[in-house]
Amino acid sequence: MEPDDDHGLAARLAGEAGRCLLDLRDRRKSEVDGRTLGDEGDGAAHELLVTALGEQRPHDPVLSEHGLAGPARQPGGRVWIVDPLDGTREFSEPGRGDWAVHVALAEHHEVIASAVALPVAGRVLGTGAPPPLPPARSGAPRIAVSRSRPPEFVAEVAAALGAELVPMGSAGAKIAAVVLGDVDAYLHDGGQYEWDSAAPVGVARASGLHASRLDGSPLRYDRDDPWLPDLLVCRPELAEPLLSAARAATGRAEGSR
Repeated sequence: MEPDDDHGLAARLAGEAGRCLLDLRDRRKSEVDGRTLGDEGDGAAHELLVTALGEQRPHDPVLSEHGLAGPARQPGGRVWIVDPLDGTREFSEPGRGDWAVHVALAEHHEVIASAVALPVAGRVLGTGAPPPLPPARSGAPRIAVSRSRPPEFVAEVAAALGAELVPMGSAGAKIAAVVLGDVDAYLHDGGQYEWDSAAPVGVARASGLHASRLDGSPLRYDRDDPWLPDLLVCRPELAEPLLSAARAATGRAEGSR
């Protein structure tokens, strides 16, 4: 068997972790509460990914919400950025599918290979064979927002563009929805960590979508501080209108403080 290239490895491991999570949820859902189920799933998927990457790419460090594994990071070097379970709350709720597994590889602060598993849908979206950019839809743009904590500024942006807000779960699920054409954009200004967006941003860019900070500057990964203040992922024709509306909305918010 030929060894996986980085794109193939990301897709294979994301899929394996997703299947592990589905199996665990099926076995444990009637035995433990939601918080415990989420913690167990997060831990099991983390262990699977870190172990497999340690075997398949022993010279590459791994960064996740659980910390660093493997060798020390080198400035501008290769580093895998993973989120073993993006959307722990959604995973722990019966019937929900808006959670994901993220596996990304960054080098020189750019994502160069990644995959996002959507286990309930049985799909893995990856940079090796990225989904083509869906045709533009007619009607009002659709913007994915948090189902529990929709940012106020996104409502302002939506009003400026006459857009519809679509609540859904994890960041990976939201960006995957843009990739698949279910929504047209996802923007966030409440801050996230690199593992929340690295893999889905890599897939989005490979599919021809726009991805940037809300001021239009590039998204950079494998930095000393993994906190990312904001991001925008959208269809390319919506980038300038959304960036303009976002700048206006965030400017008003800052001016009112």
